[in-house]
Amino acid sequence: MTDPVRVLIVDDDPLVRAGLAMIIATSAELALVAEAGDGTEVAAAVEAHSPDVVLMDIRMPTLDGLTATELLRARPDPPEVIVLTTFNADAYVLRALRAGASGFLLKDTRPAEILTAISRVAAGDPILSPVVTRQLIAHVSDSGANARRREARDQLARLSDREREVALAIGAGRANRDIGRDLFMSVPTVKSHVSHILTKLGLNNRTQIALLAHDAGLTSP
Repeated sequence: MTDPVRVLIVDDDPLVRAGLAMIIATSAELALVAEAGDGTEVAAAVEAHSPDVVLMDIRMPTLDGLTATELLRARPDPPEVIVLTTFNADAYVLRALRAGASGFLLKDTRPAEILTAISRVAAGDPILSPVVTRQLIAHVSDSGANARRREARDQLARLSDREREVALAIGAGRANRDIGRDLFMSVPTVKSHVSHILTKLGLNNRTQIALLAHDAGLTSP
């Protein structure tokens, strides 16, 4: 039997924390190891409890979830982060994803979907669909879009032709199996290319690869 996924909840609202704790308690595959009421408490909680996944509120009074995520993802071997928000088109969410969060959940997400999201992220799978990514980028004003496009294309130019094809396929929402079929390679080979892309570009996860492809303007609308 595998060990349960260790979860840390970070939210300044005690009722939200209590609700999430009740949801997590219904799953034998998850274990709530700690709670925190502000981003300032995250580092100590992670140090003390070694969570696999952090549910991170995006808006907190002293240290917000964006900054806490950036600090957390800069640590060696950091836990995965899912940001929590009440808005599905939010500049803070997009920045958190760029900082390395694996996805986001609305606070009114159904309990079963929250449990699935935590398990998926713990297994290394991002939970943000390409459709949601495109909607998020489209609805959030980005005054630096042109500069970001140039930078993204410069980043993609560092990849081999095959790696670039894989990166763009990830941006289009293709799973490893589908990428392998479309590009005539095995799934282990696809996974190897994904690993090389992350290492070459200093990225944390597939969500960041997808965002890079979107920033470059090279994915389908």
